[in-house]
Amino acid sequence: MELHEVIRRRRMVRAYDPGRPVPDDVVDQLLEHAVRAPSAGFSQGWDFVVLRDPQVRGRFWDATTEDEEPDAWLRGLMSAPLLVLCLSDKNAYLDRYAEADKGWTDRAESRWPVPYWDVDTGMAAMLMLLTAVDRGLGACFFGVPPAAHTSLRAAFDVPADRRLVGVVSVGYPAADRRSPSLRRGRRPVAQVAHEGRFGSPYRTAREG
Repeated sequence: MELHEVIRRRRMVRAYDPGRPVPDDVVDQLLEHAVRAPSAGFSQGWDFVVLRDPQVRGRFWDATTEDEEPDAWLRGLMSAPLLVLCLSDKNAYLDRYAEADKGWTDRAESRWPVPYWDVDTGMAAMLMLLTAVDRGLGACFFGVPPAAHTSLRAAFDVPADRRLVGVVSVGYPAADRRSPSLRRGRRPVAQVAHEGRFGSPYRTAREG
């Protein structure tokens, strides 16, 4: 599939066919592409916890959901045959930029106006989303409520110095309803792109 078609087709899929597991070679490719994401200083401060076994996935949902009955949106996500926890490693970046070739002599977090360890892990997750589409599957990136992070760490032995950026669910799409948020419409390039300075309209090649 051409890249522009993969990008056009990508959407957050929230319901899956639970009877069709993700092929092993697709799981391999998801991870192989994820580690091709860019990272500041080539720090590569990310880890991915793959949850394929139904009992293991059940442990994830037990750790991250409330006791009440899940709604339709959550039931759809719970049908995914594959979950990948995307973890960022801040210390990998602080250590890397304290090395001689970077010129800093300390690990001060204040030097980082943006947490690039989270940004880069998010870019790795995006490569997984696009890879899923390219292989004929669907995927979704979703977060875990803050109150559930402690139980999730305990359930999967996540080290204290790793942060859960989000989770990628993957599977063969099942029929689901379109997100009502899509009624907002996609903001066109003319609204979000600026030329030279903020507020100066960007002109596309078609506009001359």
